[in-house]
Amino acid sequence: MTDRDTGTAPPRRPGFGRDAVRLPGTGRRLGRAPVLRRALRYALPAVAALTLAGAAWIAVTGLLARTELLAAQRDLDALQRAVTTAPAPGTAGEQRRAVRSAAAHAARAHHLTTGPAWYCAAQLPFLGGPLRTVRGAASAADSLSADVLAPLVRALPSPGGGEGMSGALLSLREHAPDVVRAAAVATRVQTDVHGLPRSTWLPAADRARADLARQLDRLAPAMTDASVAARVLPSLLGGQGERRYFLAFQNTAEARGTGGVAGAFAVLRADRGHVTFERFGNNTEMAAAQADVDLGAEFADRYAGSAPTRVWANSNLSPHFPHAARIWAAAWRDHTGERVDGAIALDPATLGRFLRVTGPARMADGTELTADNVLDLTERVSYARYDDVTRRKAFFVDAARAVAAPLLAAYADTRRLPALFAAVHDAQREGRLKLWSAHPPEQRLLETRPYAGTLPNAPGPFAGLVVNNAAGSKLDYYLDRSLVWEANGCAGGGRAVTVTATLTNRAPSAGLPGYVTLREDHPPYRTRPGDNRLLVSYYAGAGAGLTGATVDGRTALLASGTERGHPVYTLDLELPAGARRTLVLHLWEPHADGRPVLLRQPLVTPLRATLKPGSACGTRTRGTAQGPIG
Repeated sequence: MTDRDTGTAPPRRPGFGRDAVRLPGTGRRLGRAPVLRRALRYALPAVAALTLAGAAWIAVTGLLARTELLAAQRDLDALQRAVTTAPAPGTAGEQRRAVRSAAAHAARAHHLTTGPAWYCAAQLPFLGGPLRTVRGAASAADSLSADVLAPLVRALPSPGGGEGMSGALLSLREHAPDVVRAAAVATRVQTDVHGLPRSTWLPAADRARADLARQLDRLAPAMTDASVAARVLPSLLGGQGERRYFLAFQNTAEARGTGGVAGAFAVLRADRGHVTFERFGNNTEMAAAQADVDLGAEFADRYAGSAPTRVWANSNLSPHFPHAARIWAAAWRDHTGERVDGAIALDPATLGRFLRVTGPARMADGTELTADNVLDLTERVSYARYDDVTRRKAFFVDAARAVAAPLLAAYADTRRLPALFAAVHDAQREGRLKLWSAHPPEQRLLETRPYAGTLPNAPGPFAGLVVNNAAGSKLDYYLDRSLVWEANGCAGGGRAVTVTATLTNRAPSAGLPGYVTLREDHPPYRTRPGDNRLLVSYYAGAGAGLTGATVDGRTALLASGTERGHPVYTLDLELPAGARRTLVLHLWEPHADGRPVLLRQPLVTPLRATLKPGSACGTRTRGTAQGPIG
């Protein structure tokens, strides 16, 4: 035992314990707690002052960063004007100066929003939300200016360069790796910006983030398109040997799966970047051509009754453009014995985009074609102007030939190429310009982008409304389409989906030329001028099934088929002049979480689509009794 245990330990001297402090100059000692209180009295004001200083620093640097970002935006606006408007002397220098200036401003904005004060404040719950947004926006602007726009501008041909398109192709091939890296940066920045807070206590920061996200949602896909183009365009344009392409002008007044019926056509020749049109023609010339091409049993089963490989007018019923392109290439070989290296499709709306870059074109009869009137002239006015079908077809060919002249002039002018590329990008984004290559390595690259016009065959939610004119009329100029896709409750390892498609025929019941209102289908029932007939097909997601359908509230029976893994449900629909018909499909889909991939068939009037994805179903198992019917 110890002394402490027995109580015999010597008594401790009275005095100050270990938690006491002697005051200087006195014999008094205080406990530690009062000292801490005194320390806090000095420390709290210091912390408050430091916090205020940090807040002031953030406020000042935030305002300076905003000024820098606005200056960068002005530079980028100037760059856009220099790229997309008519060229002028010094344009190349202006582009490079705009990029350098924007990069400098964005870098300063990024620098101003870094450091301990910004980092710490941005981590604060609730209060830090706008600061994270500002920091992210400044970082995004810095990356975009330095790592995306700068290499892109370097890859563009020098305006006014003496080498012409040959030099442009060499420049594009040289800078292709830079463009590919820039596209990867743009995609990463897009992901980062979408990860910033969407809703904070500062509406101005929320609006800025939303604006930036919208710009990136347009820029990132465009940069990916550019990266693919940089790899394939030199060879497509004959950089490694002469190329020929079949170019179809689609008339969207008569709907087909890829857009419109293939009316006029041309053969385009490319050699080391130099492009010429060898000949023009119309569908009458191709009427007897046969396409010896095997597109698979699935295609043959779906379109057996329409004979797309033997009937030129039906060659592009499928919305999968490579099918139509292969048929056109094979038919051209049958007609002339010549092989082509690919196929291109465009429509009058695309010609309008080109005319906005090139300026007006004049036809042989003196008719002026402009960006604003070419669609209306070719798909409505010309039918009233010419009673004779041959003259009408000749007008369409003459219009294509007239636009080709200023288009080739703009193509050969490297100062106009950026604006022309922008017009091409906008047209292909709407599905109005499509490209197929007969060379498999090139086609594999093209099929990763929308301008290949492929019907995707990957699993996942999908919505595709496709109409084909079954009357032989030109009434689809007056067709309106809307689509509402809505995911409902989860059941049986999938979910219910309701699709509502509305089609409206705005054609007048009188006053239209007979060639517009003709009924080559010769229906067994009575019709009036302006009445239309459509094959309406809905493409659902892979593995989906139809559980029921109605037309204007009455039960409807639809023909079913499959194309590239998509269940397809088709309705033969009479659409009288001035009428509106509503088709409702009830579906079960196994992969319906999230927004569906939307197929937009390019017609005169764009599709109005509303997508209403539901909440995720979670882990799914394959349904049985609760699954699809048929």
